[in-house]
Amino acid sequence: MTNKDKITPSPDSLHVLLADDDSDDRYFFKKVIDEMSIAVKLATVANGEELLLYLKAKPKNPTDILFLDLNMPKKNGSECLVEIKNDPKFKRLPIVIYSTSLSKSVADFLYDHGAYFYIHKTDTAELRKVLHHLLLSLSEHKLDRPKREEFVIQKFV
Repeated sequence: MTNKDKITPSPDSLHVLLADDDSDDRYFFKKVIDEMSIAVKLATVANGEELLLYLKAKPKNPTDILFLDLNMPKKNGSECLVEIKNDPKFKRLPIVIYSTSLSKSVADFLYDHGAYFYIHKTDTAELRKVLHHLLLSLSEHKLDRPKREEFVIQKFV
């Protein structure tokens, strides 16, 4: 990936968007974000249709990174990923899949369609480690899309 392909994060704080239909998951995600030492502004949406409306309503850089659940009503995460990545405005947007379910064929599909990482939903301690690493890397302009074999993060060391 060349420098021109990397996204440039917002200068004052990172803008993070979470699309997840589970209110408990949104709560715990927000709780982890609020505890971080990195300045983060979090926005959430509860389904795929809300996500696409949110992105289209913002004229410029609506988010620096998107965490996307796969199993959502109205429009699932896979459909959203394809639609978002087909829009030239969002080609460089890092999209991290954040979900409970995964199969090899689904992981291959997600990777082939531009997702950066897949994080398996886990406890808050593990989520804290993963989010800190990803958001710190993004804030330092060092978040690169990995090779396929490093795409799925099940445990973060």
